[in-house]
Amino acid sequence: MDDALAFSALVLALSGQLVQEIHTGVSQQGFDDLRPAHGFAFVRISAGGATTADLAEHLGVTKQAAAQLVEELVRKGYVERHPHPHDARARLLGLTETGWAATRAADQAARAAVAPWREVLGEERFGELVADLTLLAPPGPIRPAW
Repeated sequence: MDDALAFSALVLALSGQLVQEIHTGVSQQGFDDLRPAHGFAFVRISAGGATTADLAEHLGVTKQAAAQLVEELVRKGYVERHPHPHDARARLLGLTETGWAATRAADQAARAAVAPWREVLGEERFGELVADLTLLAPPGPIRPAW
């Protein structure tokens, strides 16, 4: 296998493992009514300034699918809608306190999930890996600012 295919396969495998471990950690902390797709939505909503259309673009789904997801999260008490300051037809999405608690649970689960990677690579190599991935990550509202 050439390096490009190996890289792709490895990043996808690690990504899948990371998503599953975060989901398991979040569920174990009492948020067992959430799915991984909800977590991807929380990432965009927590960045601020998100409408349902923004969420649809972020998730790569139709506006209708995003609207259904938002309605589910509102019904479960994780998300609330606020008036948009510049567009009377749009609503800004925000996390409720329960949504923020689930986000903190996901952050904790993410730290736990990558702890073994840190240990295997060591702090210096792990920091270099984070720096390299930051260079490769697409721009947008959820890209880390560091």
